[in-house]
Amino acid sequence: MEEERLDINKPLWDLSTFIGRWKHFAWVTDFRTCIVPDSQLLEAKKLLEDYKLGKEPAGTTREQIIYAKKLYESAFHPDTGDLQNVFGRMSFQVPGGMAITGAMLQFYRTTTAVVFWQWMNQSFNAFVNYTNRNANSPVTLNQLGIAYLNATSSAMLTAIGCKAFWARSANPLIMRYVPFAAVAAANCVNIPLMRLNEITNGIDINDENGNKLTKSKLAAVKGISQVVISRIIMCAPGMLILPPIMERLEKYAWMQKIKPLHAPIQVLFVGCFLTLMVPTACALFPQKCSIKSSSLERWEPENYEILKENCKTGELPTYLYFNKGL
Repeated sequence: MEEERLDINKPLWDLSTFIGRWKHFAWVTDFRTCIVPDSQLLEAKKLLEDYKLGKEPAGTTREQIIYAKKLYESAFHPDTGDLQNVFGRMSFQVPGGMAITGAMLQFYRTTTAVVFWQWMNQSFNAFVNYTNRNANSPVTLNQLGIAYLNATSSAMLTAIGCKAFWARSANPLIMRYVPFAAVAAANCVNIPLMRLNEITNGIDINDENGNKLTKSKLAAVKGISQVVISRIIMCAPGMLILPPIMERLEKYAWMQKIKPLHAPIQVLFVGCFLTLMVPTACALFPQKCSIKSSSLERWEPENYEILKENCKTGELPTYLYFNKGL
């Protein structure tokens, strides 16, 4: 009996459930895909294109197609199909995030260190946000520059302000939470500014079959808000739970003897947290986000009129869909 062919346009798991989305994102954000060479990634894309046409090489197995799908979805933008820079992929969140977050948590005592690592973190975040934006809404270099400068400034000011204010506290543990306060504040600035064009001009929204029907600013606000929440939750456990753990460990005599290893230890701990939290945060909200047609009628009447004109069946769909980005 011939093996049933995969529909490679559909996910392997049910994305309407949190568990299904978690499995999907744990699969797609596997950091091991970061070391796969571009040539192999392009071969995976070509294999999927051939498979769609039924022209894959003889002897191609189902497992090979599934792995090619994994490589494609981990490395190529879902809107454009373009190969993403490895440092901006969500699959790089674990190695990239663990290094920078670990450093932020370790080097928090001096203002210079706080400012430097907040700058490093926001530079990394800005690149990730740009790489995973809704690509149907182009962003100008001017907008990118403004978003980057504002996010970096907000992170640094928050960090310096919290450091100065919390320094009055007699509890040294409080100072360890300066990085999280700065990261949370910066995410609330960085992501909306990086994707300001979507809020200003709206994003494409489609029916369940992917047919573009109109644009919506409300959809952009909803999608971006969910991304902000996800990003903060992604880093929260590591940055909130790890400080008291390290505060306790550093009091032991054996830890005092290995001070040069404190930073690598924190980096490894953060990596453990991120390995779990990256797919968890990505799975909190559906990637294919939805908005009710009635919301457009109430808040965006001009786009609602375009919706009615483009809806060929005459009956408006209850829900419209869009890619919220990551």
